Amino acid sequence: MTQLALATALLAGGAADGRAQTLRIGLAAETTAMDPLSNEITSNYTATRHIFDTLVQTDAQQRPGPGLAVRWGARGERQWVFDLRQDVRFTDGSPFTGRDVLFTFCRILNNPTAAPGAFAEPVRNMENVELEGEHRVVVTTRSPDPLLPVNLANTAILSARAAGDRPMRFTPEDGCGVAGSFPSISDFNSGKAVIGTGPFALKEYLPGQRLVVQRNEGYWGPKPHWATVELRPVTAAGPRVAGLLAGDFDLIENPASRDLERIRRDGRFSEQITPSTRIMFLQPDTGRARSPMVNEGGPNPFRDLRVRQAISAAIDRKALVERVMEGAATVAHQFLPDGMGGALDPAPELPFDPALARRLLAEAGYPDGFSLVLHASNNRYVNDAKMAQTLAQYLSRIGIRTTVETMPVSVFFTRRRENEFSLNLSGWGSSTGEASSFLRHWVATASREEGLGTRNYGGYSNPELDAVLKEALHTMDDGKREALLRQVVSLTVRDLAAIPLYFESSTWAFRKELAFAGRVDQMTLAAEVQPAR
Repeated sequence: MTQLALATALLAGGAADGRAQTLRIGLAAETTAMDPLSNEITSNYTATRHIFDTLVQTDAQQRPGPGLAVRWGARGERQWVFDLRQDVRFTDGSPFTGRDVLFTFCRILNNPTAAPGAFAEPVRNMENVELEGEHRVVVTTRSPDPLLPVNLANTAILSARAAGDRPMRFTPEDGCGVAGSFPSISDFNSGKAVIGTGPFALKEYLPGQRLVVQRNEGYWGPKPHWATVELRPVTAAGPRVAGLLAGDFDLIENPASRDLERIRRDGRFSEQITPSTRIMFLQPDTGRARSPMVNEGGPNPFRDLRVRQAISAAIDRKALVERVMEGAATVAHQFLPDGMGGALDPAPELPFDPALARRLLAEAGYPDGFSLVLHASNNRYVNDAKMAQTLAQYLSRIGIRTTVETMPVSVFFTRRRENEFSLNLSGWGSSTGEASSFLRHWVATASREEGLGTRNYGGYSNPELDAVLKEALHTMDDGKREALLRQVVSLTVRDLAAIPLYFESSTWAFRKELAFAGRVDQMTLAAEVQPAR
């Protein structure tokens, strides 16, 4: 038997057709729920994207392409028309139609257990959703929405089975005519509502322990190589790497930088390092006169731009990339990598200048600095806890007496949402490939009705910025929209509403018999893992 044939047989567990039986993946973060519309975080996308499809799909480079919609186009400035695939069935055997799309949009606005604003921004701007036959959906928006198709690229389409046979209409305020109640988060976690059209179907879900999916033999697209995929969260990097080396995993996410050399020396494994759009940044509390974790609850220094400038100048971004991230990142002076839509070209450099930082603090009235608790997760981002400690050292050197509190991401997200922090280390990956993704969520003044500022936990508000951003979000001309977005990015960098640090790169390690190119959105999708050629 040739080496290639032997490798194939081993991958296949002896299967004569060369198809592997099980792929075992070690995840770096836990899935919070199997409800694909509960939270817009990568760990949830990674899990649910195996089972659920979207109208528009993005490839590994975040380029949009056909998904459940084979084509789409604008009718004037306030209508989008989506033509749907006609050969698709859900895993329960029911046919996919426009009714499922209508049901999904209605459920997004009737989902009390979703994270605040999750998936709601594009749907709140919908004035009406109509069906022209079973496989055409016409969306009329309240105001022009040039990014609607790409903004739906992470919106999983649910089965409308729960709606029964009653007529449906797009009236979210009265439940759209759905009989009874929409499926709850517990219905998804139990598996009852996990009915998708994706490449895999649910086999088992044990929260915090494992997710097991099996190949959907009726999938409309290319069949995945794997008959079964087991995804297990191991949030500590050491045990995750140990599991790979011991043969418990075939592929793992984000091995710690210190372990990469050990993996390379082993000879049984390959690695993939892929730059991402995930910006890591500090979010200061600029909205409150007094903030709980800074200056011992006294007057809030972060409201003074000079203090935010001092924090930025205190940090050596190049050292963060080289020493903490060991090269698996790139320095950030704005919120989207160079060359992407709305990014400054070039962005003005944010200097590392501790002397300037101390001078700015003195000018702001803090010559002796102040006390601060910096908050971060310890199992969400690459080297997040270590990064927080390093940032604290930089701030302490200019007189900001900084202690660090890290916690699991589930706790971190909850406490951040409750505005318990004064300065936190956060991350965000652009889902649209342009600057609006970050700006509308993190920088715009919070407005639930407009779907803006859903993650503006710092309370930053700038009417000038809001006006330009809203104009950009409703501008159909791509060139004009990009110019407007660059204005908003300039204002954000000027005010340091968020303090950019670096763009993460994602790392995967896997057995040499496998091939995986990685994704800039950081998702790990089993259908994209193949036997090495």
